[in-house]
Amino acid sequence: MLGRIRGWQRRHWRERSKAERVELQSVITWGLSIWAFSGTWLVLPLAGDLRHDTLPVVLGVLLLLVGVLQCLWANLLTRPALDHFLGRAPLAPRRLAFPAVLLGLGIALVLALRLTSGIEPFSSRLLLGAILTAFGFVYALVVPPRPYLVRGTLTGAACMALFAVTGSTTVEVVWIGCVVAFCLLFSLAACRCGAWTLSVLWEAERAREIEARLAVAEERLRFGRDLHDVMGRNLAVIALKSELAVQLARRGRPEAVEQMIEVQRIAQESQREVREVVRGYREADLGVELVGAQGVLTAAGIACEVTGEVGALPAGVQSALGWVVREATTNVLRHGDAARCAVDVEVRQGRVVLTVENDGATAVREVGGGGSGLAGLRERLAEVDGTLTAGPVEGGVFRVVARVPLGGGTGLGARAVSGAAVRPGVGSADGLAPKPGVGFVREPAAGAGSASPRESGSASPVAASAEEAVA
Repeated sequence: MLGRIRGWQRRHWRERSKAERVELQSVITWGLSIWAFSGTWLVLPLAGDLRHDTLPVVLGVLLLLVGVLQCLWANLLTRPALDHFLGRAPLAPRRLAFPAVLLGLGIALVLALRLTSGIEPFSSRLLLGAILTAFGFVYALVVPPRPYLVRGTLTGAACMALFAVTGSTTVEVVWIGCVVAFCLLFSLAACRCGAWTLSVLWEAERAREIEARLAVAEERLRFGRDLHDVMGRNLAVIALKSELAVQLARRGRPEAVEQMIEVQRIAQESQREVREVVRGYREADLGVELVGAQGVLTAAGIACEVTGEVGALPAGVQSALGWVVREATTNVLRHGDAARCAVDVEVRQGRVVLTVENDGATAVREVGGGGSGLAGLRERLAEVDGTLTAGPVEGGVFRVVARVPLGGGTGLGARAVSGAAVRPGVGSADGLAPKPGVGFVREPAAGAGSASPRESGSASPVAASAEEAVA
């Protein structure tokens, strides 16, 4: 039984976005509110004040049946009415015909009970309020505020006139008008304002998705710019060297072999540089990653505590642990439903130990594949003699522990940290706005991508040597 409840919770709650959760909660609240009003304003007066004669009892049972049908129909129309308000799908006017008939029938039954003296004036006002509220909850979502208020005012005036004609006192007629006004405004405030809040939330959600797509587009532009900077010059040098080798070969000069060896070397170097661009090779700074992780988790409503000093750690160790913080933060946001996250960095017996804990262990899972997820982190840490352990512990806590020796960062090269910086898919698929320094989409460092170790000042010497060789 508990397994089924957890499965339902995972399918219908944990897998939803925050906007979908708020919308589901609002729909459930509106549905329960309709039944609550009918239970208090309809059932209690009929059970307490209804005169035990044949006709009043029949009218009371019919009114109770109308109230139940109103609640059921309102629950069925709440979601379509909300979709109509949010602009997802229009609600056909004919679907409101049956609730309108039930509204008129309910008002008529309340009047009949009042005429037969089957119920007290105060109870009749409660019965009328229950009938109007059950209809108003849905109607307020379908009709704009001005027509809603105008038609509600006309309905209130008609009810006051009907009660006045049936012999009600002036005070009772005024109370009828007050009850109608209260139900009118309450339905408008409860449903219309809640639906407007949902529309604002969905707009913010769409804005975050657009921001993520823009960040992906910007990263693609950066990739194209870096690729052009790397390959443009190298291809020009290869073309020049190849042309020189052809000319030397036609003249029978042995230097042609040396030129082709140089072409091969440049091609291999270009392949390496393109691999670095594709993998988004960037050095990660642990201090920046910790600050960014704390900021993005706090913005997501997760209490984040960061402890430890990182300023004295070697650059290679900081880079390796920076990717761990980045991936762990991504996992907390993507796969968990955490309310608290703690990050601790400390040095133990010549090793730097990074611990990331969060209380969303039930939904966190490893993501396999090279270059991403916890498996990719283990591969990167292994190249600097580091280790990574991850898994749930007692108390529903998911813990990630990375251990890197202080001397392990000295040999950290491109392979140790490549393959994790450019991750546009994380920002777009989760609906999270990419944030610099947190690991979703990294901005290139100043001069990165456009300056390689062999780039500055290499074209001119090659061209000069080519001219000398041809001569």
